[in-house]
Amino acid sequence: MAEANIAADIAYVATAGAAGLALAVTTWAARLHKGIKRREQEVEHQASHALVQSAACAGALNAFDDLRMALSPEGTVRAIYGPHEPLLQLVEQTSSDASRSSTEAINQAGTQLAERLKRLHPERMAALLEQGEGFETVIESGDGSWAVEGRALGGGAWVRLSRITHAVGLEAGPGVLAEQSPAPTWVVDGTGKLVWANSAWLHETRAESLQAARENGIGFDRGADAIISETLRLNSPQEGFRWTSSDGRRRAWKILAQPLIGGRGAVIAFAIDMTEAEETRDTLRRHVEAHDETLNHLADAVAIFGPAKRLAFHNTAFQQLFSIDAAWLDERPTHGELLDRLRQRRLLPEVVDYAQWKASELDFYGAAQVSPDDTWRLPDGRTLRVVRQPHPLGGILLIFSDITDELNLRSRYNAQIQVQTATLDKLSDAVAVFGSDSRLRLRNGAFEAFWNLSKDRLDVAQDFDDVAQLCRSLLPDNALWMGLKARVADPDPESRVPVSGEGRTQDGRHVVWKTRPLPDGATLVAFSDETARRALEQALAEKEAALAESQALKREFVGSVSYELRTPLTTIVGYSELLEAMGDLPDRSRQHAGAIRVAASHLARSIDDVLDMAQIDAGEMELNLNDVHLRSLLGTLSENIRPKIEGRGASLNLSLPDTLPVLRADERRIGQAVEHLLENACRAVSDGGAVDLAVMAAGDEVHIRVSDTGRGIPFHLQAHVFDRFVRRERGGPGVALALVKAFVELHGGSAEIESAPGKGASFILKLPTKANSASATPELILE
Repeated sequence: MAEANIAADIAYVATAGAAGLALAVTTWAARLHKGIKRREQEVEHQASHALVQSAACAGALNAFDDLRMALSPEGTVRAIYGPHEPLLQLVEQTSSDASRSSTEAINQAGTQLAERLKRLHPERMAALLEQGEGFETVIESGDGSWAVEGRALGGGAWVRLSRITHAVGLEAGPGVLAEQSPAPTWVVDGTGKLVWANSAWLHETRAESLQAARENGIGFDRGADAIISETLRLNSPQEGFRWTSSDGRRRAWKILAQPLIGGRGAVIAFAIDMTEAEETRDTLRRHVEAHDETLNHLADAVAIFGPAKRLAFHNTAFQQLFSIDAAWLDERPTHGELLDRLRQRRLLPEVVDYAQWKASELDFYGAAQVSPDDTWRLPDGRTLRVVRQPHPLGGILLIFSDITDELNLRSRYNAQIQVQTATLDKLSDAVAVFGSDSRLRLRNGAFEAFWNLSKDRLDVAQDFDDVAQLCRSLLPDNALWMGLKARVADPDPESRVPVSGEGRTQDGRHVVWKTRPLPDGATLVAFSDETARRALEQALAEKEAALAESQALKREFVGSVSYELRTPLTTIVGYSELLEAMGDLPDRSRQHAGAIRVAASHLARSIDDVLDMAQIDAGEMELNLNDVHLRSLLGTLSENIRPKIEGRGASLNLSLPDTLPVLRADERRIGQAVEHLLENACRAVSDGGAVDLAVMAAGDEVHIRVSDTGRGIPFHLQAHVFDRFVRRERGGPGVALALVKAFVELHGGSAEIESAPGKGASFILKLPTKANSASATPELILE
């Protein structure tokens, strides 16, 4: 019973649950049906609106000439929007193609257009389909140009084609800004044809109007056209530089080409006048070249390092100073690399810490002011002066000067100054050197002693006026000091001449002063004490007067004695000849009379020689010039002396050429000279000896040689053979040989001797063919 109740309850509950479930399902189904109905109505409304919008878009596209094609990633045409007639014109289909169904013809035209674009612009189409890169270009058709734009969207590609009209140019260059711009500005379409240009462009191209420029195909410049073509090809801004000729003048232009945004392949170009800038740049370049050329001609080495511490410039002297390879310098090494290279070649100063020294050298780049000059003493003995200056453009300027010679010169100069000072100190004269500014530059110790001044007083009184004031106490001659000041301080060349004078000091000294201008503008003033010298000169003058008086007395005495001796000698000679002529005179007495005659004649000749010598000493002898035939003269003289030579057991040999020049000389004096030589040779020879008389012509001279085979003359006496009144071993005292030399020298000739002890002697007379002497009597020359 209980189990039955339980089963009844379960059945009741199950029935009630089933009924509730059925009610719930019914309610849900009603609600779902209502929602679906509402959704269907919304979808229908949206679809209706979409159809309306699609129709509106299609109408809008058909209302214009724009075409749009949807392309797959493979490049096939998915859809075509826009009017169909322009599409058929773009591909230029034939009438048979147009007879096909409209849809088939449009699809075929779209495929052909896509293939044409791939053929004309393969790179741009590939970039669009593969990488989604947009592009703009232009294609041509029979009825005009079409702008092509490629864009990527939603995993596909879209191509838009629109007809190009001149409105693009008008939109690219509207307004006052472009028209009034002084820079030529113009717009070209995707085919490179001129669309628009401003007035400046028309003026530069000499075009009358924009239409005329289009019709005549006028362009700004072929180079500018090439830049625009490159812009069209790459669809990116391009620029270039061109030179043109206008009105006989070259013009420089910077060409800028820029694709127009939304210009459907059009390009706007600007020509900016760079003539003045280029001329300025060219002037600057020439100035820099001239500056570099000037630096290259400098003897000092110059190196310029830029802000990056690299070598920017060096002159030829720099390369030669350090003997560095020019090619390596052209590689623009850094300052540190240059120092390392110089250190490797031992062309830097020897330092203990090279790294620290190098760092200090490179620290000069941060200096704002000119650094003090430095001195480098190189291991090869050279000394360089280094000047470092900040460069106006950044970096540093280095100047290297080889001052080795300058230092050596300075050292020699200082040594010379020291020697000069020491030399002046050794002089007995008081010497002072004043500069062109009248300052006392140099003085010696004698100057201080001469004026009795201390060194301290002269050190204080450096000006000429101060020195003159100190010296006036001993020499109070104002005119003297004023004249000296004019020579010292006046730069006039007429005043800078050597002058001298003399005066007497207060202490009785006789002073002589003189000035000498020096090359550097200084003036040397010297004072000397001539007191002792003047006394000596006076004594010498007195001695000279006494000597002249004694000479006059001597000449008078010689003349008187000679005259007094000649008169009795004449009597002695006359009576001796008379005695020799007496027939009854014994032979022994006749020999005595002959000896008396010979001795008297010899004494008379000696007196004549003394008189001739005195006349020569007095400068009173004159030569009577005439034509002298040596062959005749010497023949006569040799015959006169021959008996005496042969009487001594010797022989006389003559050597007289047949052709001898005629002498213009005093025949008597030449005969005397040769006769004295023959007699001297006669006395020198002995039994078996020989005397030679020879003559020879030698250019403008005639040489007469008298030789003997006697004892010769000792070497120590040969220098005095022609001296007068000197005792000789041969011939005794006399003036014969001295007179020979005097006669020959009066004719402008000379006398020489050649001798050796035991080998005889030779006397040579060298006579000019024409006597050249002030003692000759003037002759009248007839031409």
